[in-house]
Amino acid sequence: MIFENDYRILVSTTGMDAIKVIEKESPEVILLDVKMPQMNGIETLRRIKEMNSLSKVIMITATKTVKNAVEAMKLGAEDYITKPFDVDEIRLIVKKAMENIDLIREVKTLRSEVEKPYNCNHIIGRTDSMKKIFQTIKQIADKKSTVVIYGESGTGKELIARAIHYESNRRNKPFVAVNVAAIPETLIENELFGHEKGAFTDARERTIGKFEMAEGGTLFLDEIGELPMTTQVKLLRVLQEKEFTRLGSSVNEKIEVRFIVATNRDLEEAMRKKLFREDLYYRINVVPIKIPPLRERKNDIHLLVEHMLQKIHAEEKISAGQVAENDRRAGRGGRRSEDRILPAKKISKDALEILMEYHWPGNVRELENVIERCVAFCDGDTIMPEDLPAKIRSLEVDDGCLEKEFSDSGNSLPETIEKFEKKMIINALKRCRGNKTKAAEMLRVTRKILRYKVEKYGIEI
Repeated sequence: MIFENDYRILVSTTGMDAIKVIEKESPEVILLDVKMPQMNGIETLRRIKEMNSLSKVIMITATKTVKNAVEAMKLGAEDYITKPFDVDEIRLIVKKAMENIDLIREVKTLRSEVEKPYNCNHIIGRTDSMKKIFQTIKQIADKKSTVVIYGESGTGKELIARAIHYESNRRNKPFVAVNVAAIPETLIENELFGHEKGAFTDARERTIGKFEMAEGGTLFLDEIGELPMTTQVKLLRVLQEKEFTRLGSSVNEKIEVRFIVATNRDLEEAMRKKLFREDLYYRINVVPIKIPPLRERKNDIHLLVEHMLQKIHAEEKISAGQVAENDRRAGRGGRRSEDRILPAKKISKDALEILMEYHWPGNVRELENVIERCVAFCDGDTIMPEDLPAKIRSLEVDDGCLEKEFSDSGNSLPETIEKFEKKMIINALKRCRGNKTKAAEMLRVTRKILRYKVEKYGIEI
């Protein structure tokens, strides 16, 4: 057989027998001869398609007339080949059919991801600050007011924007996200407004922009503070007049879109420096939402870690299922998908405490990267302190936190240093479970100095 080493092969000698096999096995690709006893290939193809089979059917015919080929293609055949056929040609056709099936799967996966709900129930957070954000989302979801989301990089601004959209009556309309900072200044207007044919060199046809793509739904403009001043003027007009003009056109197009914008910059400061228009600022700053950095919601870290571990485990199950399906398709048998992966990882109390103490400059995105790395390199079923990156395990103090502590407390420099020294010693002793020798090594001081500091600060072990 041509494919015996590549795929699992099922053979039928008649059309009726083929129908029974297809109903039972649901093969992905079917090579179907036009000339068969009892029921010819064209009638068999018609029966296959009546079964709503997603199988790709390749017709084989001994004649070179196009009549059978045209009829077969109308009925939904993927391709056809004439006898005598070239082995390499039929391999290529089958490979193409298999690639089309993989593409259909990918589209289905993407569609399910697009249709996946992103409401408040899918955002992790129980701290008071997050509960207040959830309350605000529900209050303003169905309003048309423009929302501006403030937050450091990695705090989840787009997740909040999606939650607003999916909690609203626009949930069945498009949610279009645009990262302004990722688009070159020379292309941003074309990206947003679209263009007419002939608007510029290589503009061979009309292209719609993000404004039109989001019609009836929500347009999310991330990093709005990076928008060029010239484009800010045009965006202001869109917000005020609810209309825009494609590049190369003189016709105003009406739109009905809800705008949500986000930034990690201080827009008031940018406004004072003439980097952001004052009129645009007051137009977008109708409903401000500020997402706290992860260092200010450390009680959520445990929940986030558990969620991330379960998410990674679910993705591994999907991947293992795909491998098992590929093995089945190739006739290789192999283990069941559920036998290919271990149970979800857990995290130890000590490792979690270290994560709670870290200052997370990259916020939730950094935490997610750390957990993914730990799962990849952890040999056991539980993530231990030694599995964490060295940067996380170290006792380095965040410069920003030190500066804030010094400016807010009113303490002198020596008092502030002593406060952080005491905190570092307590953290080291906790991580080393009271072992002074190991704690001294971690702090890079002698055991004698550590003992002196413990007595000085009255630290109880």
